[in-house]
Amino acid sequence: MRAFRTILLVILVSMSIKSCGVYNFTGGDVGTAKTFQVNYFQNYATQSPGSIFEPGMDRDFTLALQDRILNQTSLDLIGSSGDLLYEGEIVEYRISPMSATAQQTAAQNRLSVAVKVRFTNNTKEDSDWEQRFSFFFDYDASSQLSAVKSEAHELIFERITQDIFNASLADW
Repeated sequence: MRAFRTILLVILVSMSIKSCGVYNFTGGDVGTAKTFQVNYFQNYATQSPGSIFEPGMDRDFTLALQDRILNQTSLDLIGSSGDLLYEGEIVEYRISPMSATAQQTAAQNRLSVAVKVRFTNNTKEDSDWEQRFSFFFDYDASSQLSAVKSEAHELIFERITQDIFNASLADW
């Protein structure tokens, strides 16, 4: 009788594990897609009033988006004709004062970044979209941007790339 229970338990556990096979920890649903392509995100931030140009940001953001998709899916990155295509441009890079001190000076600054993304799914009709994604990083006004830039970019890129991933592949 004990052997029967053990066998039954093994069968039930095996069936449970097999039935959960379509789920993953990221929530990404790539459908029938096998490849993806991320075109270079040009930096057009200076075309937005009040925005400044940050050299190298276009390259860093493009790589961050590629890494996000590579790390959260089984898709292969290719240079052209991908099943999933991500393209767009950086449209805002702005530093704004957020709060003032009693002496009428900024106590805190906010770095805001916005990216316009066009997503094309060549394997599934009616799933293409164009959307703007943005996020920010607040820092003490007594600090220079250069002192917090690395941390700021990392946090902002992490949030924006996750939002892009969710919009394109998370089928909740």
